[in-house]
Amino acid sequence: MKALNEDIKTGSFQRAYLLYGEEAYLKHLYKKKLRDAILPEGDTMNFSAFSGRGIDVRQLIDQAETMPFFAEHRLILVEDSGFFKSASPELAEYLPQTPPETVFVFIENEVDKRGRLFKAVKSCGRVTELGRQDARTLTSWILGTVKKDGRRITQDALALFLEKTGDDMENIEHELEKLLSYTLGSDAITSADVEAVCTETTENRIFDMVRAVAEKQQKKALELYYDLLSMKEPPMRILFLIARQFNQMLQVRDLRDQGYDNSSIASKAGIAPFIVKRSLSQAAHFSKEALLKAVEDCVEAEESVKTGKLGDQLAVELLIVKFSGQVVS
Repeated sequence: MKALNEDIKTGSFQRAYLLYGEEAYLKHLYKKKLRDAILPEGDTMNFSAFSGRGIDVRQLIDQAETMPFFAEHRLILVEDSGFFKSASPELAEYLPQTPPETVFVFIENEVDKRGRLFKAVKSCGRVTELGRQDARTLTSWILGTVKKDGRRITQDALALFLEKTGDDMENIEHELEKLLSYTLGSDAITSADVEAVCTETTENRIFDMVRAVAEKQQKKALELYYDLLSMKEPPMRILFLIARQFNQMLQVRDLRDQGYDNSSIASKAGIAPFIVKRSLSQAAHFSKEALLKAVEDCVEAEESVKTGKLGDQLAVELLIVKFSGQVVS
């Protein structure tokens, strides 16, 4: 991001920018920053936006070849095109020939780094991956926002806040706005404030469900599952998150067995320290063999749904029943 910020600061722009990754908040932020830096405020004459699959490459090139109207640059924004997952030889061949007045900004979720278009942008432009941020970065961002508002937040409240919100920056921003509004007139934000207004993420509800499974509280685990279904959470997403949690438990358990402390585990696994702590706590209910079996069962459940052997809702339910109703050792 350093090179990207430098371009924005100096006004020295590349022919093309590719912003990709999981963090939607950062992609939206830098899309706005680039537009504000490249074009004068309110300039719509020199701005073209394309979105979704099926974009006509020839139309993009025709726009790129059009000289800007009473401005230094023409900006072409292309979002969620799928060009970076499929072959786009014509666009890849054209990019190095783009007029210096034209700037392409591509925004994608996934890319193929082996593809010609990815390599073309990397060669003549700027490629920036905007993935999930680590706990230190998120903490710094939250503290800066709170300080800017003239407040402070206790350490316990900050840890609880991150535990509830997860690492999605859009969700953090939304929940922080709620928290700051709720505590208007107070100097300090406390854990009680966080408990009062902040909503738990789906991931946290999944954590509670798996904890109920680990503690053999079958009724509670199923109730939490039905709650998630009533909130319109797709069963296959729930299955994905259950599998991810068992994988995470297996990973932190393995690192702990190798002698690493919580801080080192967090660094090696790329997860927040509080997640390490709670994952280790959950993993204590399972043997390593049981965790491996749970991961395998999640894969089998997914396969059963894909092949039509089981419905998605039933497949996940059977998985919960199996692991919450037996002694796992």
